[in-house]
Amino acid sequence: MTSLPPGILIEAAPAKVNLHLHVVGKRADGYHLLDSLVVFAAIGDRLSVEAADSLTLRVTGPFAAGLAGEPDNLVLRVARSLADRYEVAPRGALTLEKNLPVSSGIGGGSADAAAALRLLCRFWSIDPGPAALAALGNALGADIPVCLQGRAASMSGTGDILAPVAAMPPMGIVLVNPGIAVSTASVFKARQGAFSQPLPLPSAGWSSPEALIATLRQSSNDLESPALTLAPDIGAVLDRLRAEPGCRLARMSGSGATCFGLFATEATAAAAAIRLARPGWWVWGGGFHPA
Repeated sequence: MTSLPPGILIEAAPAKVNLHLHVVGKRADGYHLLDSLVVFAAIGDRLSVEAADSLTLRVTGPFAAGLAGEPDNLVLRVARSLADRYEVAPRGALTLEKNLPVSSGIGGGSADAAAALRLLCRFWSIDPGPAALAALGNALGADIPVCLQGRAASMSGTGDILAPVAAMPPMGIVLVNPGIAVSTASVFKARQGAFSQPLPLPSAGWSSPEALIATLRQSSNDLESPALTLAPDIGAVLDRLRAEPGCRLARMSGSGATCFGLFATEATAAAAAIRLARPGWWVWGGGFHPA
């Protein structure tokens, strides 16, 4: 990542990973009810702000082009909403360093929006409190509340009900996207079959990576199958991950197309990422984002 001059406020927007994702129901208004164990990887976008006479957003980074045609970025929408709610003049030159693929199932847009809320609360010297900030974020995106917390959580409802989980065991994770964007709405529309049950999580957490893997093997990502029908390249990614020595579990995150593999250590994950690299794929390996 590029360095920034002193005096500019910076906020990280780490990638959100759904270690499992069950669709457990559907509300009368059409919103699906979910059950998911969410973690954050030590890779993400980065948002900065400096003084300016108006509110602006500049997008840089390797995936900036994916947002070039967006008429009103979610970062600007949450910024204006925050300013309106707390009667603050909406001023500040925002720069989003886009390091994550767009529409890739790892919460990039929601993580960016959450980072904007945290950053602008500091920049504008306001303190709504966690509950009020989560409610404001949830009105604009279902994944924003969990991204506001930025730490492992059990997520249910439409994404608005969060419960803390015990500290995650140290381990490694690899993220792979085959270079394609998948529409979340299309994946949900393609989903068929009965609803799943929530995954029971141990109250004491997990004493080792093996214990976490054992819990996750009792679950799935209910959106993986419909996503595969829309984007068969996801299957190639999963096959490669599952064939990688040391991969304990491979699965799609969110609505895709990014997939993840869990490894015993950050070092083994980083080494696997190097071996998995191929033209057109985005690959990263490392550890979880520190809470």
